[in-house]
Amino acid sequence: MSPVVLAASRRMLARVLVAAAAAAVVSCGNDEAGPPFIVGAGDAVESRVLAEIYAGALARTGLPVAVLPELGERADYLAALDAGRVALVGEHTGELLAHYDSGSAARTPSDVVEDLNRSLPEGLVVSDPADGTDLRPRVLVTAEAARRDDVDSVAELAPRCAELRAGLAPAPDVLRVPAVPQVAGCDFAGETPFADAMALRNALLDSSVQAGVVGGPSALTAAVTEGLTVLTDADYALRAENVVPVFRKGLLDDQRVRKLNYVAGELTTDELVEMIRRVRDGAAAAEVARAWLDAHGL
Repeated sequence: MSPVVLAASRRMLARVLVAAAAAAVVSCGNDEAGPPFIVGAGDAVESRVLAEIYAGALARTGLPVAVLPELGERADYLAALDAGRVALVGEHTGELLAHYDSGSAARTPSDVVEDLNRSLPEGLVVSDPADGTDLRPRVLVTAEAARRDDVDSVAELAPRCAELRAGLAPAPDVLRVPAVPQVAGCDFAGETPFADAMALRNALLDSSVQAGVVGGPSALTAAVTEGLTVLTDADYALRAENVVPVFRKGLLDDQRVRKLNYVAGELTTDELVEMIRRVRDGAAAAEVARAWLDAHGL
């Protein structure tokens, strides 16, 4: 059986066996009867980690909770949310906004959240975003080019973008970003896609491309940035991407929404990256999430 067919079969099985997922309800002194609150997760490691964090946090309020994993990419798990097959999924503010309102020009964290709240379909809401997380793509140039052109930020690179060909590569294990991330004020001469960040690094070092865009935190691709400079982006040329839960309206009371907000107040990029690494290396996502919740008293 081909990998594509096998993956599709796993997703179909996950969707029809909600009862099996419910059998693995997170147990932390649940005091309510009835079917569990289903937290959905896509195929990315980050999605599963976030699902386990939210599920664990809500379970500690006495809510029966189960995690339904392997729901596919963004369109798939948001469709499951819209249809009521799951009640909550973890997302990024900017990408969620782009999914529901591709025309929004919002870029800063506050503007993105404001537009996101306006664009969500009836029946869906978000709680507080995790301000300590920054899942935006990163723009890279070689260290030599950064010194030569005195460039440390995306804003300083912008006037030269029309002269540069950019390479594009995904960061591993995070929620998928568009094939061509938008960099405000920076229209590259062209874009070349690469299968992974290491291939992009090699192209930068041999000058096949003059700039690179990696679709997530550079900490997930630390080996890639050796000999390269990660440009800062204080002006949000790349739209804000903070972790946020999106869930069906009316299913969580104020106490449980506050619990999600407490999670948002504690979660950081570095901690999320470390959890993703641990799961990628073989740790169980539920155990990793439980340890994080314990460490933060959640």
